[in-house]
Amino acid sequence: MKILVTGAAGFIGMQVAARLLARGDQVVGIDNLNDYYDPALKHARLAQLRPHAAFSFERLAVEDTAGMAALFEREAPQRVVHLAAQVGVRHSVRAPQSSAASNLQGFVNILEGCRALRVEHLVYASSSSVYGANAKLPYVEDHGVDHPVSLYAATKRANELMAHAYSHLFRIPTTGARFFTVYGPWGRPDMALFKFTRAILEDQPIELYNEGQMVRDFTFVDDVVEAIVRLLDKPATPAPQFDRLNPDPVESDAPFRVFNVGGGRPLPLLEVVETLERILGRKARRTLMPMQAGDVLATGASPDRLHDWIGTAPETPVEEGLRRFVDWYLPWRQAGGSA
Repeated sequence: MKILVTGAAGFIGMQVAARLLARGDQVVGIDNLNDYYDPALKHARLAQLRPHAAFSFERLAVEDTAGMAALFEREAPQRVVHLAAQVGVRHSVRAPQSSAASNLQGFVNILEGCRALRVEHLVYASSSSVYGANAKLPYVEDHGVDHPVSLYAATKRANELMAHAYSHLFRIPTTGARFFTVYGPWGRPDMALFKFTRAILEDQPIELYNEGQMVRDFTFVDDVVEAIVRLLDKPATPAPQFDRLNPDPVESDAPFRVFNVGGGRPLPLLEVVETLERILGRKARRTLMPMQAGDVLATGASPDRLHDWIGTAPETPVEEGLRRFVDWYLPWRQAGGSA
């Protein structure tokens, strides 16, 4: 099967591509290799994929309408995993135009490519941030998501609505995956656990927002990859029980689904920092900071719908996941990894 993976040089995208290649699929990867964080890490991820004869790569931004149309026509993928985005809740506050271009226009281009080719299935990245001001935990997919607290969250919710429109109009099967605080080897340097590890090893202070009083549902990347691949292999279908008089917002009489991808075991950030200190054998220097614009106090997934649909849900304990991250990070750093 030929599968297009956008964001193939990214944290999750690289590992999804590797998994698909390992099972024998042909993967077409694209990424714009921007400098939101050190591109050297992105090139290092790509180096893990390039030896595969079934992998091809093109540097391309999803918001490039003509380039994306040409790519779809030339490569004719059967399925699409769309992970490219301008990430970062706080970045969307500082640079809203880049978030809108990548996450909105870029997603239109993906949907148009899927429509033109009648692809078998589109799986795309949404985010736990769509729950916004909703404080009712655990988050269940049919909870209200109409009060985003960042532009990034608003773009991800918009993606879900745009996907439904195309599923309804053109019967394209689409599945959204609401990721919850993904971490692990090859991770993003702007994410908390990556920054904390680097700072502790360099004896630099770590910044704890809202004075450390945050709770997150940390989700190990291998579990996320497993969920994406299983979702990809089970195209969305219309929900037979869908009721237009009482509509479920994440199911439809169109081939449209949305799932939480999180383990449902949220932990206080301070507890996670203490676990990381034990693994590294060093204490962190802590700087307590105020709440940041766009942040939420707590996240926590209900994984029940995901488990019912694909037979599994994220389950790696945070301590195990952190050890596996540190086991990757230490040699990466020793070898001169700059991120």
